[in-house]
Amino acid sequence: MHYVFLMMLSLMAAAAQAVEPVKIGVSLSLTGKYAELGRMSQNAYKLWETDINRQNGLLGRPVRVMVVDDKSDAQIAKEIYRRLIEEDKVDLIFGPYSSEITQAVLPITDKHRSPMLVAGAAADKLWQQNSRYIFGVYVGAKRYAVSFLELLASSDINTVALVSADEIFSKDVADGTKVWAGRFGLNVVHSEVFKTGDSNLDEALLRAKKSGAQALMVCGHFDESINAQLALKRIGWHPRAVYSTVGPVLQKYRDVLKADSEYVFAPSQWEPSVPFPGAKDFAAKYQQSFNVMPSYHAANAYAVGQILEAAVNKAASLDREKIRNVLSSLDAMTIIGRYGVDGAGKQVRHFALTVQLQNGKKEIVAPKELMTAKPIWK
Repeated sequence: MHYVFLMMLSLMAAAAQAVEPVKIGVSLSLTGKYAELGRMSQNAYKLWETDINRQNGLLGRPVRVMVVDDKSDAQIAKEIYRRLIEEDKVDLIFGPYSSEITQAVLPITDKHRSPMLVAGAAADKLWQQNSRYIFGVYVGAKRYAVSFLELLASSDINTVALVSADEIFSKDVADGTKVWAGRFGLNVVHSEVFKTGDSNLDEALLRAKKSGAQALMVCGHFDESINAQLALKRIGWHPRAVYSTVGPVLQKYRDVLKADSEYVFAPSQWEPSVPFPGAKDFAAKYQQSFNVMPSYHAANAYAVGQILEAAVNKAASLDREKIRNVLSSLDAMTIIGRYGVDGAGKQVRHFALTVQLQNGKKEIVAPKELMTAKPIWK
């Protein structure tokens, strides 16, 4: 009888272990300056978690995505990842939002040899840290503006003013813009960096205006894109083209600025109309669940889940080193397009779009193959 009792306990323990969830930890900016983007990502991870669990989870185990608010603070995020890995014993991790915070947590994830799929960071410098464990899904920041600059080159606009926030992502976008502008025969007649967090950009844009530039390019995040448009209105400058990173792809940008958001250009990593498997279904499901259309930030987060699923299935294991090795050579299709990285883990198979706000809607104006409307120049 004692032997049978011990056998029953052993079987019960094995059964419990079999249904132990796969824990995936992630720090997101649910409050603070990156909150709009962090919440988008959180919603997408919830959708992916629901979908993957309907499909029998990972390796037959349910999935639990553990999201912790880093308050848009890099130091808080570092402690969160340490705790997730060392104390909560998560099986795997996703990367945080923003290049700034991703750079801060990278030494911790490297220390624990934990592969980190990055759904919210694009600064090229992240892939110059000699890390073996960071894998990107975005086009690198230095290539963000390539399709927009190509549009300018095909128009009669040939002078550009460039203003950038003083942080890693924005400066990489600006640096890449200068290089590619030259290749397209465009002249950058003004370039300056402003302090991240400056809410009044009047003086910076007045200097840009005095340069005589026909186009203005603003490199920053959501707040900077809003503040730039407000400053343009205050100083009475109407460039023939305005381009801003991050902000214009979000519904909140249009809600805040209303008519003042019209005709602004922006880079996008994904739009619901792209012809990739599951893209339209994801957009519809997200809108139904959260009452707002997803931006590319949400789509990228969901795609990271798809990429991780493909890697785990191919590795047939949750062993971090085996998953790292698979991610380094994986070729996978997601709702945002193809995933594939170079030797440093930098994304090389994905491509960016350029969108323009026209009549309150985002229209794809480049590349030509995916165009939903022609660009409008003022």
